[in-house]
Amino acid sequence: MKRIALSTLSLALLGVAGIAHAQSSVTLYGVLDESVQYVNNATPKGGSLVQLFAGNLQANRFGLKGTEDLGGGLKAIFQIENGFDLNTGKLGQGGLMFGRQAYVGLTGDSWGTVTAGRQYDPLVDMIQPLTADNYWGSTFTTPGDVDNNDNSFRVNNAVKYVSPVWSGFQFEGLYGFGGVAGSTGSGQTYAGAATYSIGGFSGAAGYLRTKNASTNDPARSGWNSTTTIGGTFDLASSTVTGINNAYQTASSIGIASVVVQYVTGPWTGALGYSNAQYYQDSQSTFRQTQKYEVGRAYLGYQLTPAALVGLGYIYTKGHGDASATYNQVSLGGDYNLSKRTDVYLVGAWQHASGEQRVPGAGGGLESATASIGSYGNQASTNNQVMVSLGIRHKF
Repeated sequence: MKRIALSTLSLALLGVAGIAHAQSSVTLYGVLDESVQYVNNATPKGGSLVQLFAGNLQANRFGLKGTEDLGGGLKAIFQIENGFDLNTGKLGQGGLMFGRQAYVGLTGDSWGTVTAGRQYDPLVDMIQPLTADNYWGSTFTTPGDVDNNDNSFRVNNAVKYVSPVWSGFQFEGLYGFGGVAGSTGSGQTYAGAATYSIGGFSGAAGYLRTKNASTNDPARSGWNSTTTIGGTFDLASSTVTGINNAYQTASSIGIASVVVQYVTGPWTGALGYSNAQYYQDSQSTFRQTQKYEVGRAYLGYQLTPAALVGLGYIYTKGHGDASATYNQVSLGGDYNLSKRTDVYLVGAWQHASGEQRVPGAGGGLESATASIGSYGNQASTNNQVMVSLGIRHKF
């Protein structure tokens, strides 16, 4: 990442007046990820797709983050991060200027960090880094991203605390204010997670619960809109497919996840489990709570200091309102041309079985169809294949 001095322009962006001190800094950073992508059986009507697709290993972004040393081990911190489509120039995350992250806070050496704004939840911070998604992105993640393993959504109006690391142990807690007048609990989000590392072993576990606002709240209009569910839990950036589309008006969502990872020499192995529950909504667009149980496994091998290969498997079982099973196998290879530029080849195959609910009031059941990762390409049958050849540059 490129370090730049705190200039007059930087101060204007931060809304701060005064003179920059040597203890203060701002970092400009970003990711550009582009690929040629092939998807067979890419639509509900069938047919193959060949396209330029941006953001496989990492979503495209640029941002600013900075610190100011206040003395005595106390620092002020901030981060604003924009997401965009490299091929069209459009803003991501429902058209938000800083849709990926936007927060400010304080951090202390002895007591931890407190931040406020639009942020990732603790499961994203602590669990996702130990899964295959951390290395390979959307091609290795859960179908429909039903458990947010691919960081599809963020929490608005959130206050988050991150502890220091004590002998390998660290924890986080988050609370998102609902912002519903006369109903303090309506629309709130709360989450917590903890991680522990010793030697080559790392493990993490966490739970998130978000409540929807009242049935008359426009936030219930859908995950693909620019609104938020419950006033705090932002689903504007998530890709809804036939897998979970019928549950976008859930009264609340609960996600519990656990993962363990072990690194020895060139090998990295990980196992994980998630349980995501979409609770029945008062509008009765679906009949009972829909549950998704997810089992995941990953094995990576560092062929050389510059070359990495990986194999991932995800088993997703939906039950409660509708019963369906999704088996997905993913493969990847990545080669570093330099410290900041790499080329990659990733691919996946998915097979679906059972039934999934048709979205909308009174929607019935239909045969489950495949949809790899969090891309949103809903197949016409129960099988789908995807391959992406790409390049990524970090700055």
